[in-house]
Amino acid sequence: MKCRHCGEQVSLVFVDLATAPPSNAYLTPEVLKGPEKWFPLRVLVCTNCWLVQTEDYLGADELFAPDYAYFSSFSTTWLDHAKKYVEKMISLYNIDKKSFVVEVGANDGYLLQYVVQAGIPCLGIEPTKNTAAAARQKGIDVVGDFFDTKLARRLVDAGKSADLMVTNNVLAHVPNINDFVSAHSMMLKPKGIATFEFPSLYRLVSESQFDTIYHEHYSYLSLTVVDHIFNKNGLFIFDVEELPTHGGSLRLYACKKESNEHKRTENVTMLLKLEKSAGMNTAAYYSSFQDKVQKVKNDFVAFLIDAKRKGKKVAGYGAAAKGNTLFNYSGVHSDLVSLVADLNPQKQGKFMPGSRIPIVSPSEIKSYKPDYVIIIPWNLKEEVMASLSYIREWGGQFVIAVPELKIL
Repeated sequence: MKCRHCGEQVSLVFVDLATAPPSNAYLTPEVLKGPEKWFPLRVLVCTNCWLVQTEDYLGADELFAPDYAYFSSFSTTWLDHAKKYVEKMISLYNIDKKSFVVEVGANDGYLLQYVVQAGIPCLGIEPTKNTAAAARQKGIDVVGDFFDTKLARRLVDAGKSADLMVTNNVLAHVPNINDFVSAHSMMLKPKGIATFEFPSLYRLVSESQFDTIYHEHYSYLSLTVVDHIFNKNGLFIFDVEELPTHGGSLRLYACKKESNEHKRTENVTMLLKLEKSAGMNTAAYYSSFQDKVQKVKNDFVAFLIDAKRKGKKVAGYGAAAKGNTLFNYSGVHSDLVSLVADLNPQKQGKFMPGSRIPIVSPSEIKSYKPDYVIIIPWNLKEEVMASLSYIREWGGQFVIAVPELKIL
């Protein structure tokens, strides 16, 4: 395969997770009667530009279907994150009622609702119909399409250039990363800024976060690689923050490459040095990840089998995409994990893809009384443990599998 950034041939394997169905292809009872489509889930590394990327099997239109089941607003942690971000941008960059804010991947309006509440004009770009509809119900103007240079040109021609562009957890989701970044450069006003958030590849490797790997994530990103991609496509990174979200994320601040408004901060310089010293531009850095993944899998399966032998009841909480990677790579089905509870009614009554574990309302946890509750979105474990604290009443315990198996 050719690298989706530099076009060089890619052959170095980072991790091979065998095969899996699309991570958000939740099954209805009707679909459950038929077969599922499974695809290889291998991640490769380009030894020319060091972009870590999945092999190409599925197009974005197949992964982000009209009934896409991920709604950001069901996490109070994420809502708080979004609200604080909006407050920070308003304060730091004087974003006000004369500004225009554009969010790429607006989902259900989880973030732009706070922009609207501040009286600031904004626009969401969201290709999935059901989440876009939810955003519109919050009074947000949404363009229902994938963001690329064609759409950017159309919006600029319509007078919708941006003072601030927000792109959270989308950069990894795009197959044509060069066009996507170029589109941001086109959309920005001369003094505009764009922020991007995405899971840190450094954290993924150091903390064995293989469950964040699935077909929707075409790329796994370091600051070093993104800095190169942005430079080639018209953007300049002038600052970076390390965030706790998604097990460790980066928030980049960028402007047009030709802009002289911002100087590069020491934050960027130091993180680039850290990644270089870790060896992220060497093949050796990626060579041991498969072994780390195998250990997480083996420990998780051993725990479940031991619980089964002891007659313990096991449930999961949070029908997240990362759970589908974990369950399918581990070969886990409903004989080992009886059910998965999720707050999102769009998922309730359906089944986890591949493992076919039923998804139920959180109220089912109280009636089922599991001995163990696996926190699938381990990055939200504090939120989940607070909302399900009542399992302690019958001696229930929380479990996480990544980065290592822990009974909490």
